[in-house]
Amino acid sequence: MTGTQISTTAHQQIYETDFVEWVDRAAELLKQGNFSELDIEHLVEEVEDLGRSQRQALKSNLRILLIHLLKWQYQSDKRSSSWISTVNEHRDRIYDLLEDSPSLRNRLLEDFAKTYTQARKRAASETGLDISKFPAECLYAPEQVLDDEYWPEI
Repeated sequence: MTGTQISTTAHQQIYETDFVEWVDRAAELLKQGNFSELDIEHLVEEVEDLGRSQRQALKSNLRILLIHLLKWQYQSDKRSSSWISTVNEHRDRIYDLLEDSPSLRNRLLEDFAKTYTQARKRAASETGLDISKFPAECLYAPEQVLDDEYWPEI
């Protein structure tokens, strides 16, 4: 990356053709304090997308974790090291997200019930069990779900 300045129009054009180059140039312009050269419109969009992406990653990992905890509890005869690995992996991913962005803990709490509802439907679909087999309200507290030592039993 050179210290070459580009016009906002040129920076906008790069956005359409080479996103990584656009990011590299935006970072360089920010470091140089050349704010007038930045493609502000797209920069704002991308910053907003970063937050959405992190929130979506949290919900996705939580949903997978809840699905596997439900499967663990309600299909005890099918428990496997693969399920253990999946639960541990998604707990780790959530820990990493919360460590990098502690404010996501509020989102986790806000989205917990809705995410559980989604997980319940998916668990029913994946197991072939009737959805009524799974409680309508989550029996696990968020702290339990994230606890490495917690494994639900019937």
